[in-house]
Amino acid sequence: MAHPAVLPGLVERYWALSVLDAADEASPVSEELRDVEHALCVATGTADVHAALISARHRLPGAGAFDDSVLDSH
Repeated sequence: MAHPAVLPGLVERYWALSVLDAADEASPVSEELRDVEHALCVATGTADVHAALISARHRLPGAGAFDDSVLDSH
């Protein structure tokens, strides 16, 4: 597992790149986005970026042990 200090930067980078990538399907940031997704998966010990983001969120400073924010409210 990555040191918790690494996760905020990876998560922020992922969201920034995903916004840029969503703006243009032929975006030149697609490869960098895939690299960040892979880094998040490795850092959190998960197999997909969605699980990695959830895992990272629970490891970020301020995450509570009873944080149910990943649960669907419906």
